[in-house]
Amino acid sequence: MIVYITNIRHPAGGINRDDIPPFADILHDIENVDVDLMIHSAGGDIDVAEKIVYMCRKKAKGLRVVVPECAKSAATLIALAAEVIVMGYTSELGPIDPQIIITTPDGKTISRPAKSFLDGLDKIRKEVEEQGKLPVIYYPLLSQLDPALIDFCDKVIERSKQFAFKWLSKYMCKHNQAKAKEIAERLSDVNTYLTHGTVIDNDEAKQLGLKVEVLEPKNSLWEHFWRLYCKYEISIRTHKLLKIFESSKVSISLS
Repeated sequence: MIVYITNIRHPAGGINRDDIPPFADILHDIENVDVDLMIHSAGGDIDVAEKIVYMCRKKAKGLRVVVPECAKSAATLIALAAEVIVMGYTSELGPIDPQIIITTPDGKTISRPAKSFLDGLDKIRKEVEEQGKLPVIYYPLLSQLDPALIDFCDKVIERSKQFAFKWLSKYMCKHNQAKAKEIAERLSDVNTYLTHGTVIDNDEAKQLGLKVEVLEPKNSLWEHFWRLYCKYEISIRTHKLLKIFESSKVSISLS
């Protein structure tokens, strides 16, 4: 088993390039054996998430992802690269709608779903068509809009779908390409999942077609997983940590 637990309450706790060296360390002694990856993350950089998948897949014979509490967005994408996802009654996955970082007029950076950004622009376009002119209220907003950002939003949405389809079709849906494509499309459908934090529990994950191993609350294995996760959460809160990476031989904490 290897562990990747993040502080989802901290803005710097997302999946990013700083995760690669610790992952290399916890994977170092693994050679062609089945691996359980316990993950708790609200998401982050899609490209880094895929690199983590490549790293795990090159070292592990088989990969099972354990979600004690939440694996959202890019962390959901990591889970889709497993043969099986282990979930309990506290577990949740999320939509794979990618987030983009936007700088506000006052210099602050905020994250917004790429699809919501495009839908907002489409709403403005429809208002212009209906009124025959651009409402004055939108002038300051559109004057600072970078056209390249629109193109980037389109591409990053397609990127998340391709990520999901690629790894689902290799493992979880190995013999059913149509199912892999359907799951990828449904997980990125903002008409179904209206918010980025929408909960996809173990029942809905199974209904989507994912291979989910559901462990009941009294199951001894689940109790071990849950207690381990709770200990990591206590450490993160007590010592104000960003992330914990751990294997049977390596333990790394980032603060």
